Amino acid sequence: MRAFIFIFISALFISGCGAAESDTHNHDGLVIGNHERCHMCGMMVKQYPGPKGSLDLKDNEMQPKFCSTRDMFMFALQPENRRQVEVLWVHDMAATDWQHPEDEHFIDATKAWYVYGSNRKAVMGVALAPFSTLAAAEAFAQQYGGAVFEYDEITLELLSAK
Repeated sequence: MRAFIFIFISALFISGCGAAESDTHNHDGLVIGNHERCHMCGMMVKQYPGPKGSLDLKDNEMQPKFCSTRDMFMFALQPENRRQVEVLWVHDMAATDWQHPEDEHFIDATKAWYVYGSNRKAVMGVALAPFSTLAAAEAFAQQYGGAVFEYDEITLELLSAK
């Protein structure tokens, strides 16, 4: 009987560990294909310069891609979409090329710093440039202009102002 209880408890513990792993979000394997279109505007995502974005929706296997981080936020911040967004990914522009951002440099959008209003343009006009560190965001703003924002400061009002 003790052996049965031990095995039963061990099985519960092991399955609990596995469940915790499956709840974490990882950008490994997140690739924007050459022919994918922006979920917001329908333009070809990889055909234009500047940072791109992607997000995971709750209870949905679809992973919308966006031709700009600005488009991604314009979608994700809409009240009807906000509840469905589980995780957002953006390119770390300190680690990749502006003209051709590489997908291995996606970072969690909630941990990024952003520069908005710079003279670096993206596909949809004013770029919302993400960086993994405050120092990188400040250096970009120093060189190209714009203001530095944290994730929680990005709002529809801010993005609609320019």
